[in-house]
Amino acid sequence: MTDDSSSDVPAAVPVAIALGSNLGDRYSHLAYAVARLRGILSDVSVSRFIDTAPVDVPGPQPTYLNGALTGKTTLSASDLLARLQSIETTLGRVRPFTNAARTVDLDLILYGDAVIDDADLQVPHPRFRERRFVLAPLAEVAPDAVDPVTGLTVRQLLDRLPRT
Repeated sequence: MTDDSSSDVPAAVPVAIALGSNLGDRYSHLAYAVARLRGILSDVSVSRFIDTAPVDVPGPQPTYLNGALTGKTTLSASDLLARLQSIETTLGRVRPFTNAARTVDLDLILYGDAVIDDADLQVPHPRFRERRFVLAPLAEVAPDAVDPVTGLTVRQLLDRLPRT
């Protein structure tokens, strides 16, 4: 009889996470989030951080610092979301209203080829295909990652966006 206990270990799922901050020391907030994510993900790759104007936010807000991170996880999508939200809370994220300015924003963009549409979690992220501030950094670290809804790669999605 062989010991097949390794089959009980969940397979690592590739994930993509968008990073953003527009309050306080934006770079330090993102660096902290990346450090924490390195502790729960394997094979982590991080894009450069870029300054971007706020998009779809109420009233004037400070400029964002955005980036993207890819890695692999054995956590479920909901458990990973809970970890992202815990990091946000640790960094002082509050949600007084939708799209309020934030110390840090960590969005789960892709979770393997899963399509999830629950009350608390939508994957792929519902608006990532329209957002250059997500796709440009993500294309640095995962240009060939495939959106399971459209079948297009991140690079193809980015190339389809109008040049503003």
